[in-house]
Amino acid sequence: MKTNLNIVLLWLLLFVCGPIYSQQKVEGLIFDKDTKQRIGRVLMMNKTSGANVFNNSRGEFALEMQPGDQIIAQKEHYFSDTLTYQGEKVLIFNLKKTSIYIDPVTVVARKTPEQILAERYRDYDKAYKLADPGSYFSVGPTGAGLSINAIYNLFSKEAKNARRLTKYFQKEYEENIVDIRFSKELIKGVTGLEGEPLDNFMVRYRPSYDFVSLATHYQMVSYIKSKYEYFKFVPYIKPLPDLNNIDINKEY
Repeated sequence: MKTNLNIVLLWLLLFVCGPIYSQQKVEGLIFDKDTKQRIGRVLMMNKTSGANVFNNSRGEFALEMQPGDQIIAQKEHYFSDTLTYQGEKVLIFNLKKTSIYIDPVTVVARKTPEQILAERYRDYDKAYKLADPGSYFSVGPTGAGLSINAIYNLFSKEAKNARRLTKYFQKEYEENIVDIRFSKELIKGVTGLEGEPLDNFMVRYRPSYDFVSLATHYQMVSYIKSKYEYFKFVPYIKPLPDLNNIDINKEY
């Protein structure tokens, strides 16, 4: 009889104390899912037992749990995450921000090619008027006649210099357009090139303004990809200078 009583008491003890002894303190870490940085001050809750604790600034926590317990991680500006403990030695949580993470960047104001050209028109108004004197003919009370001012402006030295200057400004505008469309950022994103190989590629395969002004973004990307296939065979050959940019009257 006494033996039976001892067995009953033992079973009662195991039934009451079993859940207590099966609880164990499990450690874990919490990371930002996007940046992979550790996150601190996260509320960790054992939904099954009700136990809770905040993790530390290093993203570490220790919480009592047993297999089958649901563990919840909560933090402001993050989606909460729930894991079911299955006996792991370390629990890892990766929390995702409720808003999209954007790397901080420095924004530098840059004038558009159109703004630069408009400034040239404003600052060099006289040159543009000399470069384009208008019609060679003037219409007066007696009918059409030759515009003396227009002819003078057309053939004067000042007018020639003005036309040369305005052509330079137009070329500057076109090159600025090419710079924007055929940018380092775009080429690097398509080819993965960096440093000197990237610079060589940009010089060797710089497209014309006529192509760039009509090409869509898809066509620009296709152009870069096709040229990159050629470039991979001879990436370190530096291009010769453009003959159009060489002054044949200059002594070297």
